[in-house]
Amino acid sequence: MSTQSPPVPAGGDLFQQGSQGRGDAIFKGLASAAGITILVALAAVFVFLLVKGIPGVLADPALSQPVKTFGGKSSFWALAGPLVFGTVLFAVIALIIAVPFAIAIALFITYYAPPRIATPVAYVIDLLAAVPSIIYGLWGGTVLAASLKPTIEWLSVHASWIPIFKGPYAGTGQVGITAVLVLSVMILPIIVAISREVFKQTPPLVQEAAIGLGATRWEMIRMAVLPHAKSGIVAGVMLGLGRALGETMAVLMVSHALNPNLTFNLTGSHEGQTIASFIAGHWAEASNDGKSALIALGLILFALTFVVNFVARWVIARGDRKFAR
Repeated sequence: MSTQSPPVPAGGDLFQQGSQGRGDAIFKGLASAAGITILVALAAVFVFLLVKGIPGVLADPALSQPVKTFGGKSSFWALAGPLVFGTVLFAVIALIIAVPFAIAIALFITYYAPPRIATPVAYVIDLLAAVPSIIYGLWGGTVLAASLKPTIEWLSVHASWIPIFKGPYAGTGQVGITAVLVLSVMILPIIVAISREVFKQTPPLVQEAAIGLGATRWEMIRMAVLPHAKSGIVAGVMLGLGRALGETMAVLMVSHALNPNLTFNLTGSHEGQTIASFIAGHWAEASNDGKSALIALGLILFALTFVVNFVARWVIARGDRKFAR
C-alpha cells in the first residue's frame, strides 16, 4: 500500500497564508487595544470624579458658604438626595410618556404604513435624534412652554390630587412638566429606531406561520413579533433612559427651579432639578468646595447610569435565555 505525501503549497500560497495570519494578528491587536482603551478611559473618569469629588463631600458646612458649596443646603447629602430623586423622576415620567408612542410608531412604520409613507417617516424620526439638545431647549422654553401654560394652569387647579400637578402653580410654562415633555420628545427617536430594527429581525417564517393559523395582523404582532423583540425593546428603552438621565441643556433652559427639593410637584417654582442641569447651572459661581461638590454629584450620576446599563444588560441576557428555551 503506497502512501502519497500531501501536496506542497506553492510559494504564492505560503505568502498568502502568511499575509492572512499577519492581518488577523494586526486586527486582533487593534480590536483589543480599542477595548482596553475604553476601559482605561472609563476607569480614568471614575478616578478623576472620585479624587476631585471627595473634598466636596467632606467639606464642613460651618467653614464654607452653603449657598456656593451646597446650593443653599446644609450638607452635600441634603443636596444630593433631592437631585437624585429629581433626576430619576424626570427620566421615568419621560419614559412613561415616550415608550408607548415610540413602540406604536415603530410598529406603524414596520407593519402598517405603505412604503411611500414609511420611508420618509422613518427618515424624519431618525433626524430627530441628531437635533442638538440646545435646540430642544430653545423650542421647549419658548414655543412649548407658552403653548402649555393654559393647560398646566388648568391641571394645577382641577388635577391637583395628582402629585405632579399639586402646585401651587408657578404662573409660567417653564416648569418641570414641560421639561419632562421635552425629554420625552428627545428620547423618542432612539427608542423608535432600535425598536424598528428589532421588529425587522423577527423571522418571516414565524410571522407567516401566525398568519397561516388565522391570526390577525395585531395578533401576529402580539404573539410573534413582540415576544421576539422584547429584549431589543428593553435595550432601546434603557438607552433612552440613559439620555434622559444625563440631559443637561434642555432641562436647564426649560425648567427654572430655584432650589432642588424632594417633591413630586412639577408645576411649581421649586420643583425638583436633575443632577446634570444643576451642575451646569451652578458651576460658574461655585466656590472651590462647591466645584468639588458638583464633581461628586457627577460621580453619583456616573454610578447611576452605570447601574441602569448593568440592569439593562441583565434584563436583555435573561430575556435571550428565556426566549432560547
